[in-house]
Amino acid sequence: MPALVASRRLVRALCLVLALTSLACAGQPPALAADKPLRIGVLAFLGTEAAVVEWTPVLRRLQAALPGYAHTLVQLDHDGLQAAARGGELDFIITNPGHYVELEAALGASRILTLDVGGGRVPERALGSVVIVPRASPLRALEDLPGHRLAIVDRDGFGGYQLVWGELDRLGIAPESALAALREVGFPMDGVVDALDGGQADAGVLRSCLLETHPDWAARFRVLSPRAEPGFPCATSTRLYPDWPLATLRHTPPELARAVAIALLGMRHEQDGLAWAVPADYQAVHELFRRLEIGPYAYLRAPTLMVLAERYWPWVAGFALLIVGWIAYTVRVEHLVQTRTAALRAALAEREAMEARMRGAQEQAEHMSRLSVLGELSGTLAHELNQPLAAIANYANSLVRRADNQRLTEAAVREAAGEIAGQAERAAGILGRIRAFARKRTASRETVAPRELVDEAATLFRGMLAHAPAVGIDEALPPGTLIEVDRLQIQQVLLNLLKNAWDASRAQPLERQRIDIRLDTDADRLRIAVRDYGSGLEPAARERLFESFFTTKADGLGLGLSICRSIAEAHGGRLSAEPPAASADFGNAGALFILSLPLHQPPPGHTTAHLAPEQP
Repeated sequence: MPALVASRRLVRALCLVLALTSLACAGQPPALAADKPLRIGVLAFLGTEAAVVEWTPVLRRLQAALPGYAHTLVQLDHDGLQAAARGGELDFIITNPGHYVELEAALGASRILTLDVGGGRVPERALGSVVIVPRASPLRALEDLPGHRLAIVDRDGFGGYQLVWGELDRLGIAPESALAALREVGFPMDGVVDALDGGQADAGVLRSCLLETHPDWAARFRVLSPRAEPGFPCATSTRLYPDWPLATLRHTPPELARAVAIALLGMRHEQDGLAWAVPADYQAVHELFRRLEIGPYAYLRAPTLMVLAERYWPWVAGFALLIVGWIAYTVRVEHLVQTRTAALRAALAEREAMEARMRGAQEQAEHMSRLSVLGELSGTLAHELNQPLAAIANYANSLVRRADNQRLTEAAVREAAGEIAGQAERAAGILGRIRAFARKRTASRETVAPRELVDEAATLFRGMLAHAPAVGIDEALPPGTLIEVDRLQIQQVLLNLLKNAWDASRAQPLERQRIDIRLDTDADRLRIAVRDYGSGLEPAARERLFESFFTTKADGLGLGLSICRSIAEAHGGRLSAEPPAASADFGNAGALFILSLPLHQPPPGHTTAHLAPEQP
């Protein structure tokens, strides 16, 4: 540990020497602004007049070295010094080590020098406390103090109390409870001597080397538990600690701090009466405060409930009132909850009714969308139905002519009847699929094979057109692939996509009017891709394609794709438009729509029966 302390001192000394060397090489200290205040706060432990006498050499040195500043020496007590430093009224502070450690933690004070008073006292071991008693007192050692009165400067005094407190703590003596009284006399510290002379205390605490300023002290007083500290010229009852520091504050300009440090390091004992050294190590002070749990380590204390109650009784009373108020508030809240429960239930019922109306409106919108698609295809639907009806009429007229010409045979009747029945079945199938698609009914989901849905949609689409385009279906699905969907809603989406593809490509040459459908899987999702080879989509139109009331058709409403996307999302899927990949025949022409739906995952060991398409 001594080697570590010595190495720390050596590093600090080298750093300061390098800083001073760099300033010396530059020629002069940095230019400082004229007429600026330079305010030094000093802890006046001996009183204001004594502080002026003691620190006048420092003030005189700074006035000579820094003539461009208005130098001021401010003498304050502990609280006043801390308040002035906190308020930005000081640029430097000179105080005892204990007070400095507190200011370092609270205000960010930073030591730049340590006092060197000389006379055999080195800066690292210059400060202690002495406990004195009248010459005739029966007290002989610190262990005899319990039950007696002790005069101190105040509880925040470093040399005037805290150092002695540390020694008593090592002896297992708690001053606050073991002593009969702690009599605080305040500054100046000579008030401790007056308290002993006046019989107001049995013992007193002075800073080391202050006792020796009284020429007749040995005849009047005696030191308790004197310690033999090598090289230390004064009586002491405690261990020794570093001397007073000169510290800067957060707002002190660094160039001013360097200039002040350079000026004060030039002081000499022979001509100024005191000197300054590089900053000492104040770790011993930190260890003392940590053990006593004071200053920046006061948070380590764990006071009892009784002590807390005595110290903070207004807060305890306020907390009790708060508890009472909280109980009254809780009772009132409970009453309000009870009175408002009925209103909340009514609001919930209204919400459920509103959701039911919204579901009905959505089903109505989907139904109207399907009717819209059928309305757009109704022109070609009549032509498609005319074919089987015309065939039926032809065969019926043929039977009448054969009967009139006496050429009606059983074979001719059978042939005509068969053709008539076949054409009638074809027409009924077309009408049945349209009626099933157009009817309004409650949504319900079932497990179906994706290919069945695609085949039904393609059949319905082609059956409604006179010159229907070719619809190619490419299936790349694993065996047994199933989805759980509302059959009619998904057919509505597919029919809408097929209708849009036909609208986009029917103005193109015949070879570009075909529509391709591909079924595959991606992870746990089914992908149904519908591609046409028509005029395609602009990027700006593709971004807004699924917005309500946006359409690229002159007579469109802009609702079909918006409703289709809502249907896909209601199934946990997604409907998107993407740029198509290049094909061998037509390159990137056309548009690509992808319907993505989650695959049905049956429970382990469960087999799903194959469901046939809905019959018209």
